[in-house]
Amino acid sequence: MPKQIEISGMHKRHRALTTPIAGSYREAATVCLNRYHSSPIEMTLSDNGVESIGKLSWAAPSPRSIDAWANVTDATEAGAYCCAIAGIEALRGLFAVRRAETSTGADYYIGPKDSGRDDLEDCLRLEVSGIGDCTPTDVSRRLLAKVQQARAGDSSLPAVAAVVGFSARLLMVKDVPE
Repeated sequence: MPKQIEISGMHKRHRALTTPIAGSYREAATVCLNRYHSSPIEMTLSDNGVESIGKLSWAAPSPRSIDAWANVTDATEAGAYCCAIAGIEALRGLFAVRRAETSTGADYYIGPKDSGRDDLEDCLRLEVSGIGDCTPTDVSRRLLAKVQQARAGDSSLPAVAAVVGFSARLLMVKDVPE
């Protein structure tokens, strides 16, 4: 049975996502997904090379949303945050607990529910990227670059990299070796 990738209501589950931020990310994700697909889709989830299937549903974006996210770079980045964080939740049961600081080699800190309140001891760094029009090879190549970026970050916390390939219906996740 496919894992559910839930991009709605993320602010209720992920402490690092406020209502406006989660809504903005979700809106961007729906615009990116809608460029290539109709809801729902099955998405391949690759976690350290182990593949599974995820199911992702969304409401079609309005013309106003499409216009608001006409900058493809911004939409892809924000949409990737949404899909990667929701995908990590589905794959590993981890949640975004805090936005990462500049130079850490990551975008978010993720961990078990309610972790990261006092310290980040139980958390991982999450480095995210997205590609709109792509092949699985493009996603794999970008994942290797993101692993290197996270590895070079100024942090002692372990890290994971995630890349969303919107047209390829692919989320690749890889632990960053120390």
